[in-house]
Amino acid sequence: MTFSYEVTARSAAPPERVFALLADATSWPRWAGPVIGHASWEREGSPPPGGVGAIRKLGRPPFFAREEIVAYEPPTHHAYTIVSGNPVRNYRADVHLVPDGDGTRITWRGTFDPLVPGTGRMLNAFYRSLIGGTARRLAAHAERDG
Repeated sequence: MTFSYEVTARSAAPPERVFALLADATSWPRWAGPVIGHASWEREGSPPPGGVGAIRKLGRPPFFAREEIVAYEPPTHHAYTIVSGNPVRNYRADVHLVPDGDGTRITWRGTFDPLVPGTGRMLNAFYRSLIGGTARRLAAHAERDG
């Protein structure tokens, strides 16, 4: 069974600024929250470093997720799949950045299949909370750093 979540946030920063932070794995430890103590590029994509095909490694030792960038369309769309490090398969998240007045509306949607039967609802609640907080921190950091 496939599960999905959607979270939204608004930033006073323009889409270009929000996208720049979102697409730069090395910036994530500064804004993404306590779960992301480390972030780096394991493989560069096209365009380098974080375009399509890039793999970013995010987390805090000893737990890391590896995510492959599958859409890189500045400044409106960024998407990734989870390669390893989470108890899911077929995970894909799409982040859409839409101009909203002088700022940006961030919509972050994800879908996944749980690896362990019966864990889908719990994982969905976890992702909704984690990604909701990440989207709000991204929005706030883009405003401060802009």
